[in-house]
Amino acid sequence: MKLFRTMASVCLLALSTTVALAETSWTSGEIKKVDRAQSKVTVKHGPIENLDMPSMTMVFFAPDPKVLDGLEAGQKKQFEFGDMNGRMIVKQVK
Repeated sequence: MKLFRTMASVCLLALSTTVALAETSWTSGEIKKVDRAQSKVTVKHGPIENLDMPSMTMVFFAPDPKVLDGLEAGQKKQFEFGDMNGRMIVKQVK
Protein backbone atom coordinates (compact mmCIF):
# COMPACT_ATOMS: atom_id res chain seq x y z
CA MET A 1 0.00 0.00 0.00
CA LYS A 2 2.82 2.40 0.86
CA LEU A 3 4.49 1.68 -2.50
CA PHE A 4 1.22 2.49 -4.30
CA ARG A 5 0.95 5.84 -2.52
CA THR A 6 4.56 6.68 -3.37
CA MET A 7 4.04 5.81 -7.03
CA ALA A 8 0.82 7.83 -7.13
CA SER A 9 2.61 10.84 -5.63
CA VAL A 10 5.43 10.59 -8.19
CA CYS A 11 2.91 10.38 -11.06
CA LEU A 12 0.98 13.42 -9.78
CA LEU A 13 4.18 15.43 -9.41
CA ALA A 14 5.26 14.55 -12.96
CA LEU A 15 1.82 15.44 -14.32
CA SER A 16 1.70 18.80 -12.51
CA THR A 17 5.19 19.67 -13.78
CA THR A 18 4.19 18.82 -17.36
CA VAL A 19 1.01 20.92 -17.11
CA ALA A 20 2.93 23.89 -15.68
CA LEU A 21 5.47 23.73 -18.51
CA ALA A 22 2.75 23.48 -21.14
CA GLU A 23 1.01 26.61 -19.84
CA THR A 24 3.96 28.97 -20.51
CA SER A 25 3.17 31.09 -23.55
CA TRP A 26 6.00 33.24 -24.95
CA THR A 27 5.43 36.42 -26.98
CA SER A 28 8.02 38.41 -28.95
CA GLY A 29 8.30 42.10 -28.23
CA GLU A 30 10.49 45.18 -28.20
CA ILE A 31 11.07 47.14 -25.03
CA LYS A 32 10.10 50.79 -25.45
CA LYS A 33 10.56 52.03 -21.87
CA VAL A 34 11.56 50.65 -18.46
CA ASP A 35 10.26 52.38 -15.31
CA ARG A 36 12.00 50.66 -12.42
CA ALA A 37 10.61 53.08 -9.83
CA GLN A 38 7.05 52.01 -10.73
CA SER A 39 8.05 48.40 -11.61
CA LYS A 40 6.65 48.80 -15.15
CA VAL A 41 7.81 48.10 -18.69
CA THR A 42 6.34 49.37 -21.95
CA VAL A 43 6.47 46.72 -24.68
CA LYS A 44 5.53 46.72 -28.38
CA HIS A 45 4.41 43.10 -28.55
CA GLY A 46 3.04 40.57 -30.98
CA PRO A 47 -0.24 38.73 -30.36
CA ILE A 48 -0.51 37.37 -26.82
CA GLU A 49 -2.32 34.06 -27.33
CA ASN A 50 -2.92 33.17 -23.68
CA LEU A 51 -4.62 36.56 -23.11
CA ASP A 52 -6.38 36.64 -26.52
CA MET A 53 -4.78 40.04 -27.17
CA PRO A 54 -3.72 41.45 -30.57
CA SER A 55 -0.37 43.14 -31.29
CA MET A 56 0.00 46.60 -29.71
CA THR A 57 2.19 48.72 -27.47
CA MET A 58 1.26 48.77 -23.82
CA VAL A 59 2.54 49.02 -20.25
CA PHE A 60 2.91 45.89 -18.12
CA PHE A 61 3.41 45.76 -14.36
CA ALA A 62 6.20 43.52 -13.00
CA PRO A 63 5.06 42.04 -9.66
CA ASP A 64 8.66 40.82 -9.24
CA PRO A 65 10.90 43.86 -9.92
CA LYS A 66 13.84 41.50 -10.58
CA VAL A 67 12.20 40.67 -13.93
CA LEU A 68 13.24 44.15 -15.09
CA ASP A 69 16.94 43.66 -14.26
CA GLY A 70 19.09 44.21 -17.32
CA LEU A 71 16.24 45.41 -19.53
CA GLU A 72 16.75 48.52 -21.64
CA ALA A 73 14.72 50.33 -24.30
CA GLY A 74 15.34 48.95 -27.78
CA GLN A 75 15.97 45.34 -26.73
CA LYS A 76 13.97 42.59 -28.45
CA LYS A 77 13.03 39.80 -26.07
CA GLN A 78 10.59 36.96 -25.42
CA PHE A 79 8.00 37.69 -22.72
CA GLU A 80 5.57 35.66 -20.67
CA PHE A 81 2.61 37.92 -19.93
CA GLY A 82 -0.32 37.25 -17.63
CA ASP A 83 -3.40 38.73 -16.01
CA MET A 84 -3.36 39.38 -12.26
CA ASN A 85 -6.86 40.40 -11.17
CA GLY A 86 -7.38 42.43 -14.35
CA ARG A 87 -3.91 43.97 -14.34
CA MET A 88 -1.63 42.99 -17.22
CA ILE A 89 1.70 41.73 -15.89
CA VAL A 90 5.05 40.51 -17.19
CA LYS A 91 6.02 37.24 -15.50
CA GLN A 92 9.28 36.33 -17.24
CA VAL A 93 11.65 37.69 -19.86
CA LYS A 94 14.23 35.78 -21.86
